Amino acid sequence: MHTYRDHHPVDLTVQFLASRLVELTRSEWVAKEGVHTLNALGSRLAAALGQVWRDPSLERRARDLLGVAKRDFTFRFREACSISAVEVESRLATLRQEARAALAALGPKPRLSVLLTGATGFLGKEVLVQAVEDPHLAELVCLLRPERADRSGNGHAMVRAEERGEELLRRLGIGRTARRRIRFVDGDMERPGLGLRPAEVSRLQGTLTHVVHCAASVAFDDSYERLFRANVLGSRNALEFALSMQRARGSPFVGHVAVETSYIHGRVRREVAGEHHLAFPPHFYNNFYELTKAMAAIEADRTMLGRGLRVAQLLPSIVIGDSRNGNNRGDTKVVNAPVNAVGRVKRALDAVSSSSWGERLRTALVGLLGTRFPADPSAELNLVTVDRVAAGVLAALTAPEAIGARIHLATDRRIRSEEMTRVMREELDVDVRMADPTLTRTVTLPLAKLVLSALGEPKLAAAFERLAGLFGSYSEWGQPVHAVGDDVAILALPAQRPDAVAAFRLLCRHSRYVQEFGTLRDPEEIARRERLWERVIDDIEFNTGRHAASVPAPEFRRLIEARIVLPGFRRRPAGSGASWPAA
Repeated sequence: MHTYRDHHPVDLTVQFLASRLVELTRSEWVAKEGVHTLNALGSRLAAALGQVWRDPSLERRARDLLGVAKRDFTFRFREACSISAVEVESRLATLRQEARAALAALGPKPRLSVLLTGATGFLGKEVLVQAVEDPHLAELVCLLRPERADRSGNGHAMVRAEERGEELLRRLGIGRTARRRIRFVDGDMERPGLGLRPAEVSRLQGTLTHVVHCAASVAFDDSYERLFRANVLGSRNALEFALSMQRARGSPFVGHVAVETSYIHGRVRREVAGEHHLAFPPHFYNNFYELTKAMAAIEADRTMLGRGLRVAQLLPSIVIGDSRNGNNRGDTKVVNAPVNAVGRVKRALDAVSSSSWGERLRTALVGLLGTRFPADPSAELNLVTVDRVAAGVLAALTAPEAIGARIHLATDRRIRSEEMTRVMREELDVDVRMADPTLTRTVTLPLAKLVLSALGEPKLAAAFERLAGLFGSYSEWGQPVHAVGDDVAILALPAQRPDAVAAFRLLCRHSRYVQEFGTLRDPEEIARRERLWERVIDDIEFNTGRHAASVPAPEFRRLIEARIVLPGFRRRPAGSGASWPAA
């Protein structure tokens, strides 16, 4: 995963030339075949040298010199179980029939009791907000791990799940009536039985209809060990717990909903990543997050096919803020990160007043790195809005046909790198340009890091390096295209999927005005601002008759400033040019 690329000059050159070939021919197949041909030629040349000189060690040295991909490893997962395709489909059909029967036993208007993991995460919060409006929901039990927090100034006290939950509901704006259907219980995903008390387990055995497993670590740069604990061990524990609920005597249990990721397919070189199979890449995953989520998918398959747990697997692509207003409840990861970085660089450049040579050099480097978007023009990102994903999760609860299915919650209206740079230029007032991701990672960044460190800015250098490492791989050519269809056919979601360009524009506006490019960290303040932002967006759409994302950037800024005093993010007083309802 880490050793495949960026370590040999020939590898880097071939990657760069392949990217240019894609741009020239508009055919990734041509580039892919060209890379394979070059590698085969290098192998034959190295073998010939070894034969001529009758020295096997010379062949090895020649292969190293020519950059022949000895690091081009293929990793194959063991099959979930050694049964035929016919038997697999027979078992899945049985599980779907059981799910239909369990759901029908709840009556024509089923009342569901759901255990939710990851309620404090980005997606979990949205699931919680939508769930309390779901007429089928009778009880939502949220598993939270107790945290230590300094509340008294005399040391760290343990904050229990109930207290954390009340704080969460208040920030989400969930009223007291809806709160009656929500319980928060102490637990731990990394412990057997989810760390629940025996009394709580006994209570759930007689009421629980579903487990929704949203909890995961999406820290792309985290260590393998930590991601394994969160994503593989956590998923395994959730599956085991759901299976124990399903097998309990007299249990009303219907099924387990596992939230995975579309990127379990890794780098499949632009082949369509299908919905009904696991396809593992012949080269590498982008990070340990993808690898551990793929391993979690294997665990789900094993538990379903080998042990009979009724599982629906939902695979979101890259999740960003709400489709109407961009609200993301403080999330600053993945696509938010480069947008925030560009915005902060723009602010820093605008504030520079020093004329010293060191400051001018530092400013030039910051401007060079911070306004260059490491992306190939042919690269596409599949962005999906959080409200679409949460709606899919809740729809799976009452869709027995989702059992045994692997459903991509993605979009067929993707965004290209060149469109992303155009939107950032318009929305952030920065001259953002694309830069080759391979050269950025391997040449530009190391040199700039060396100079910035010499200028006494090691943290800034490390921040740019981390950003390129996190995001650069997703903007290279060869990322997968995800098949979609079952989100509509099975989950009955609207056929109109999110427009990634419009969603990305709202992301930029939310980052700029609400989160101040990620510098605002107080969850209370973010919650306050997002409530105001939602009302302002509604008012703009009502008065203009247009979706907020379709309003050009200069006009949108005028409309925002007519309604909000941006320093402090406060509503303008009545009579100042805007009329809209109070909270």
